[in-house]
Amino acid sequence: MLPFLLVYAIFVIWPIIFGFRMSFFNWTIGKGGTQFLCIANYQELFGDAAVWSSLWNTILFTIISTPILVVIALILALLVNRAIPAQGLFRTIFFAPFVLPVSVVTIIWGWLYQPGFGLINGALTSIGLQEVPWLSDTHIAMLSIVLLTVWWTVGFNFVPYLAGMQQISRELYEAANIDGAGGWARIRWITIPLLNRFTALIVILQVIASLQLFTQTYLLTAGGPNYSTRSIIQYIYESGFTSFRMGYASAISYVFFVIILLVSVIQFVLYNRERKEQ
Repeated sequence: MLPFLLVYAIFVIWPIIFGFRMSFFNWTIGKGGTQFLCIANYQELFGDAAVWSSLWNTILFTIISTPILVVIALILALLVNRAIPAQGLFRTIFFAPFVLPVSVVTIIWGWLYQPGFGLINGALTSIGLQEVPWLSDTHIAMLSIVLLTVWWTVGFNFVPYLAGMQQISRELYEAANIDGAGGWARIRWITIPLLNRFTALIVILQVIASLQLFTQTYLLTAGGPNYSTRSIIQYIYESGFTSFRMGYASAISYVFFVIILLVSVIQFVLYNRERKEQ
């Protein structure tokens, strides 16, 4: 294990320690840490309105996207788990978008969202409806990012749900069928309860992934319009690599790391408490 631990320490542990050290300095890319600021970077970020607005955008995206991604993944898994023709084809179709690079996904959806010649607006106007400013309206742009993300990543949640359903004994469904339970009753009282462990894991992973929103907003909207889709990670990137304030960017990133850590711990505690009560 020594070679792995050595590589892990050099490329993971040391950057974490070094980045934390940077957060206490007026650190720039060209000159390094020229001035020790103690906790000045942390004091500044708590009074920075851009930090709080970008953090709220990230939280809003997480609140909207997580339930949708979990519910749709469960529905898709329920459909594919049934004895239907071309079951393998549907599995491939549902999972295929997830393997696409984010750059390709944003190009596809950028064309779909375009006014005038975009496929979505074209379909709306063909039935007599008005075009929707998907990427230029501050109230709609975040929803556009959510739709893109759901199409792109729902396959990741679909796979563990399908694997969990295939582990459920068919004898339980047969016994419920003999007792007169209908399709919805079998899903409500057998499938969903026996998938609790998978649901808890998927929710935890999805929340963590959603809080790390960056690439799709940066490539599709650049954080606009009027910073309505700028995530906290994008603001960290802009602070470090556009404004060249690496120390300040490091301070924001470590505060955000603590937030993600607290959210994860709370989710694990709630999940373990629910398991004990059951």
